[in-house]
Amino acid sequence: MPMHLPNVLTLSRIVAIPLVVGLFFLPDPWNSWATLAVFVYAGVTDFLDGYLARAWNQQSAFGRMFDPIADKLLVAAVLLMLVGVERLAGIHVLPAAVILCREILVSGLREVLAEARVGLPVSLLAKWKTALQMIALGVLLIGPAGPDLGPLTTTQVGLAGLWLAALATLVTGYDYLIASLRHIRQMDRAVSDS
Repeated sequence: MPMHLPNVLTLSRIVAIPLVVGLFFLPDPWNSWATLAVFVYAGVTDFLDGYLARAWNQQSAFGRMFDPIADKLLVAAVLLMLVGVERLAGIHVLPAAVILCREILVSGLREVLAEARVGLPVSLLAKWKTALQMIALGVLLIGPAGPDLGPLTTTQVGLAGLWLAALATLVTGYDYLIASLRHIRQMDRAVSDS
């Protein structure tokens, strides 16, 4: 049986991660734009694989498992690269830490709730947070090679976007935590009542 297109897109996003990393560390000036191109491809396929899976009724266990893993690997790799080249340095490492910690928290909550067959639906704010985060990371990948933005540098614009994404990350992480704790308390009550 052939693999569904949404699953192929998810796999291609995972394959894109080492390309993003490898291109990023090639010599300037074209490496930033090539890195951005692959990163944008990964972001577009993130949207497309979920959309097509729902539209074509091709949702699968493979997609449910690997789609969020691909997202988290991509974001973590880019954040670590940006810290490694000190495009995220000093206090600006804080939004990166917030984003990574929230991803670990939500992954853990989803894993526990999956045992009880309870899903955590993605909120509209979480979708906006993801879009803002991906745009900010793309702008930071361009960094000094970016266009002239007047009084601000490309990196400053990317940092502002990352801070806003981290703020939305805190709000959505808190929402997921509260919703999950409600389900976890119900699960604990069911176990103690039996």
